Amino acid sequence: MTIAPEITSPLLHNENKNYASASSPAPEENSPIEQVALTVPVTDDPSLPAVTFRTWTLGSLACVLLSFLNQFFWYRREPLSLTSISAQIAVVPLGHLMASVLTDRVFFQGQKWEFTLNPGPFNVKEHVLITIFANSGAGNVYAIHIVSTIRVFYKKNMSFWVALLVVLTTQVLGFGWAGLFRRYLVEPAAMWWPHNLVQVSLFRALHEKEERPRGGLTRNQFFLIAFTCSFAYYVLPGYLFPMLSSLSWVCWIFPASVLAHQLGSGLHGLGIGAIGLDWSSISSYLGSPLASPWFATANVAAGFALVMYVITPVAYWLNVYKAKTFPIFSDGLFTSTGQSYNISAIIDPNFRLDIDAYEREGPLHISTFFAINYGVNFACLTATVVHVLLFNGRDIWELSKSAFQEKKTDVHTKLMRRYKQVPGWWFICILVANIAATIFTCHYYNDQLQLQWWGVLLACGLALFFTLPVGVIYATTNQMPALNVITEYIIGYLYPGYPAANILFKVYGHISMKQGINFLEDFKLGHYMKIAPRAMFMAQVVGTIIAALVHLGTAWWLMSTIPDICDRALLPAESPWTCPGDHVFYDASVIWGLVGPRRIFGDLGYYSAINWFFLAGAIAPALVWLAHKAFPTKQWIRLITMPVLLGTVVNMPPATAVNFTSWILIGFASGFVAYRYYRGWWSRHNYVLSGALDAGLAFMAVILYLCLGMQHVHLKWWGSTPDGCPLASCSTEPGVLIKGCPFI
Repeated sequence: MTIAPEITSPLLHNENKNYASASSPAPEENSPIEQVALTVPVTDDPSLPAVTFRTWTLGSLACVLLSFLNQFFWYRREPLSLTSISAQIAVVPLGHLMASVLTDRVFFQGQKWEFTLNPGPFNVKEHVLITIFANSGAGNVYAIHIVSTIRVFYKKNMSFWVALLVVLTTQVLGFGWAGLFRRYLVEPAAMWWPHNLVQVSLFRALHEKEERPRGGLTRNQFFLIAFTCSFAYYVLPGYLFPMLSSLSWVCWIFPASVLAHQLGSGLHGLGIGAIGLDWSSISSYLGSPLASPWFATANVAAGFALVMYVITPVAYWLNVYKAKTFPIFSDGLFTSTGQSYNISAIIDPNFRLDIDAYEREGPLHISTFFAINYGVNFACLTATVVHVLLFNGRDIWELSKSAFQEKKTDVHTKLMRRYKQVPGWWFICILVANIAATIFTCHYYNDQLQLQWWGVLLACGLALFFTLPVGVIYATTNQMPALNVITEYIIGYLYPGYPAANILFKVYGHISMKQGINFLEDFKLGHYMKIAPRAMFMAQVVGTIIAALVHLGTAWWLMSTIPDICDRALLPAESPWTCPGDHVFYDASVIWGLVGPRRIFGDLGYYSAINWFFLAGAIAPALVWLAHKAFPTKQWIRLITMPVLLGTVVNMPPATAVNFTSWILIGFASGFVAYRYYRGWWSRHNYVLSGALDAGLAFMAVILYLCLGMQHVHLKWWGSTPDGCPLASCSTEPGVLIKGCPFI
């Protein structure tokens, strides 16, 4: 993918020309990455104030709102993930308003604590720091899954104080890994972090002087129109016509055919022909398709087609693992006869596995797709390590050898050297203190959390090992391979029968790594925009703490106010509060924690052959590497990124087929068609449209819930039920009786 050729020079010009000429690199010096060279400015003005009253006010407000909205949506059937781009655009008029109305009086003038509420015009560096605050609230706090699983699914006690300690320690732990790997994942030009270019492009667009083109719209005008349309349109899929989230027309043509429903259902089947006309459905799990590089979208499409349209149907119709006894696509837990497994019957009073009860109930079964999905997770893990070793190993080795030597750096690293860096010991102190606090929490509240001290240290070791290879993949492809399954696998073998310990180990091992990579991504954004590293560090720490508090508070409120939240058996059919992500998390806690991997994927289990996916994942990138070496002129071979291709379906379930089909179509329309044939429109409006769609949908969804959802005002008609494929989850095995399904 290449950036539109009309972007050939920085748009953020320095008004002080004498200073600019002294501080800017030679005109021919730029980043070796073409996309970065054409997008990121190579000038800097250190005199611009960054940490201001406006930064604190708007940054905190953006963090609170995004944290609330993302957690609010997370329990819904289509859990929209709002990125910081929405806040990035929305704060611009607020920043200019504050600059025009606030007093410019200087308080405590001449003293150490001198400050002003209005240091001058709203500038881009303030805007970047506000966006860093917003980034903290843009991601879901994974530790909330622990709270939901224990309180809602297992119906066990967990106090708010314990939940707060778990959420804070998991969120902050990533700072330590970020500090250790800054040199490898921020300073090198090859680690270019594609998603950051979206935000850099928006900063440049929002801070340049723009005149309305003849017959066209300015970016701000386009944003307001798109925002209004998105806001108004979401009344349809959000309330009046929920079926727009998944239009599975194949089911309508063959209403009595189980096979047609399995093939056509976008929510419970393979999703052939299914389409979602709902932005929350499109961007729920993969983020905005408008922000994805085309080569990454193509990898996602290939991986989805391979798993969903080749492996899954072949395995199902060959009846692998008794596939026909269970739904073709499900995250459920079943008995050998296809009935739902009674999990509460195998838990003893101490919140552990009751072996005798498990023997009476019989072995746990899962759908063949769910088993294959775990296998693909195994393959993705080994593919990530092998891919990074083969394609990036030499670069990492060179960086390691030059750790204490002068090495040629790119222009952005040179410009950043004028600022005070964040000392390494700051990160080390946070890391050590956080690990100590985590061990104390797990020991003192062991009756609720179950995890032992050695489990905390082992989880940290796994996060430390995988942060670099996963970070390299994400920094170059914008797709992050997941680590959660391997953490479940390891602790499930070492400490079986303790579900709370298993999910806690998974969160400390997986989320601390993910948080570390998110912090590194923000550091790279500050690197591109020439923000002082210490100011970045401050915004990240404060934003992370605010986000943790708001996420937990929102989740606690929803769990306390929505009757039967997450309970699909008791919720009305049209209820959006089905908690798809938490269902998968709960199922995983049963599989890996309560029952244990040995009884499912090990020598005592039914799915032991799935372990061969580890080997397949290691071989796949090696084949791509050999093909690249054999045909070096075929550049498209190098763009085959097996961790991305294999990691496509790690979110399925809870993601469903319609989330992928719609996302791929929009990604193709944006990244290929619009970019190639309508590049002028794409360069001006593509990313602005993404932010507008997110923001309009978010505000309307919250209004619908506050005005209608909390009052339990619902519509019941044919279009109120998403998908319209009631037979998609039926068994096709003769003799299996499932409620609501035809008996074969």
